[in-house]
Amino acid sequence: MIKLPSIHIGKLSMLLAILVWLSLLFVDLVRLFGLLNELESGIAAEFTWVLEILFFLTVYLFYNYSINKNSQNDFLNLIWRAASTGIVAVFVSLMINLFYSLLGDSHLFNDPFLKNFFYHVNFALISVFLISSALLWKHLILYQKTKRVVKQWQAYELAMLGAMFFIFFNKNSFDYSFLFGFVLLVGLAVILSGNLKWIPYLTFREKWKSLLFLFIIINCCGYLFYQILLYSDRGLFVVNLTDNLFLVSLFSFIFIYALFCFLVTLFNLPTSSVFEQKLTEAINFQRLSQSIQPEESEEQVLDILVDSCMSAAYADAAWLELGDQGSAKGFLQERFMEKGMREELSEIIQNQKLAQEWAVENKPENLNPLSLRLNHDRFESILLVPLVINKSAIGRMVLCKEVRDGFNKEMINIISTFVRQACIAVENHRLLNQAIQNERYQEELKIAQRVQKSLLPTKLDHNETFDISAYSNAADEVGGDYYDTFKLDEDRYVMIIGDVSGKGTSAAFNMSQMKGIFQSLIQLNLGPAQFMIKANAALSRCLERNHFITASIFLINTKEKSICHSRAGHVPTLMHQNDVGKSEYLGIDGLGLGILRNKQYENHVEEKTFNYSSGDVLVMFTDGIVEAKNEKSQQFGFERIRTLLEVYHELSPKEIQTKIIDSLHAYVGGDGLIDDDYSIMVVKFSDE
Repeated sequence: MIKLPSIHIGKLSMLLAILVWLSLLFVDLVRLFGLLNELESGIAAEFTWVLEILFFLTVYLFYNYSINKNSQNDFLNLIWRAASTGIVAVFVSLMINLFYSLLGDSHLFNDPFLKNFFYHVNFALISVFLISSALLWKHLILYQKTKRVVKQWQAYELAMLGAMFFIFFNKNSFDYSFLFGFVLLVGLAVILSGNLKWIPYLTFREKWKSLLFLFIIINCCGYLFYQILLYSDRGLFVVNLTDNLFLVSLFSFIFIYALFCFLVTLFNLPTSSVFEQKLTEAINFQRLSQSIQPEESEEQVLDILVDSCMSAAYADAAWLELGDQGSAKGFLQERFMEKGMREELSEIIQNQKLAQEWAVENKPENLNPLSLRLNHDRFESILLVPLVINKSAIGRMVLCKEVRDGFNKEMINIISTFVRQACIAVENHRLLNQAIQNERYQEELKIAQRVQKSLLPTKLDHNETFDISAYSNAADEVGGDYYDTFKLDEDRYVMIIGDVSGKGTSAAFNMSQMKGIFQSLIQLNLGPAQFMIKANAALSRCLERNHFITASIFLINTKEKSICHSRAGHVPTLMHQNDVGKSEYLGIDGLGLGILRNKQYENHVEEKTFNYSSGDVLVMFTDGIVEAKNEKSQQFGFERIRTLLEVYHELSPKEIQTKIIDSLHAYVGGDGLIDDDYSIMVVKFSDE
């Protein structure tokens, strides 16, 4: 498949324009040669007019493509392009006139072919200037366009297209039809020239430049039109190309719009500073809205705030205070203000009654900026602006001016807007940082939760003579309940359950210490009582004074079917004796670990050994289960657990555990929360 080369519209239209102009020049020179030599050229005037129209259209296509392609065209650039094209056309015309003035009365001066050549050059440059300027005016007119303006421009373009072909109607004669068409096109040009919305967006400096460019365009337009009038008086051209309704109407459009722009820009000069100020305020407002990011400090937005407010109020100096104004820590920003001067002005402000009343306002959200006069050598007026976040005053900004009554209502309004936006940005920044911090804490708590769960055994040590099941749940992300098992040998197993006072991260930390002590001491093959004594000594060195741990430890000997038990202030353990069909709590005393931190603790430790038989069940739990409350603030209680065990003792340890936990949740309520950590271990001895 043949791939066709891409067509560059700009280059193609420029090439066609040059070829059409050369054709137009050749045709007219041939016709002139025939007239001078009394020969019939056979070329009608209509053929020249067709070439002239084609030249207009190709130039239009070239500049329309060129202007639309350059998206970076700003207002000044557009005006300068029109001015530069006019300068080139005028310069070439002047050079031609200079050339003829140097020829004097020579034969070359009267040569008709040379004059016709230069006539066609001037015609081409004038056409290029007018058509390109009209297209540049189009972009200015359609700035912030409306449907009405677009229709007006479309009507003007259609009228100008008709003006191109008008030459076939009036045969280049100046008659009433020409005058009527000209007046109609001038009227449309005047209507379009009222669209000057782009001028207010020029800065003061840009307006002066645009005035210069427009002045150049107006003068170029006048000079080139004068040249057309001179060509109309000469009978040296076979076909007059310049006495054309299209060109004359374009002259009027370019001149009228340039004149309107010049006058409006000139009259807008005094208000340029006001518009620039409003534009600066809008930009500063946007900067305040977008300035602060989560990873940045609040100083950035406050720095922009001070600069923006100084610009809006034309202030000579300023400072901003946060927090305690009397301390160096509370001071944050200053502009054109030395420390000594600031302290001097602060003292003057504090001595003014209005400032004192303003500072003690009970409702900071009702505070408005306060303008004050000062008796000071340099500054004669100041403006106090409160910084209020979440109905709390976090500081103030002080703007100073060297003139009396320097702050008007409009300044105060825009400054209030800036301050409100800045305070919103700071508050959002703080809330966002707090949310990020909370999210970080939540993530750290999740890590702690995973770590704590890893501290609890995933596999409980036991043999075929008994089965065991355990469950633990923290009231918060982490808790202080602990249970563990340890295999001493084939027949002896140790089980422990504990509860750290309190809950949350501190309880979880103490629980991890308990695990470390348990894992260390249990390998010393100590009895339950000795284990408690050693654990109390170890924990007394690391537990805070207001913390303690309750625990129950069991040494099970499956060969002798005995259990040696010691309790350190923990809730009693429930045991179901299968041979008598009864469930009772084991009666043994003991003091919590870490309550007594001396040798007196040994006097508060008991150890008891008892036997078990097949089908017996041990239920160990923490006080979170017993003390769980329902909607009436009634506790779950020991008796309810005992009753449940008597009912479900024939089930497996896992099923007994599930029944107790389900009953607990049903008692508390479906949406009820259990305030404390709770854990449970169920041991059932086999029926061998």
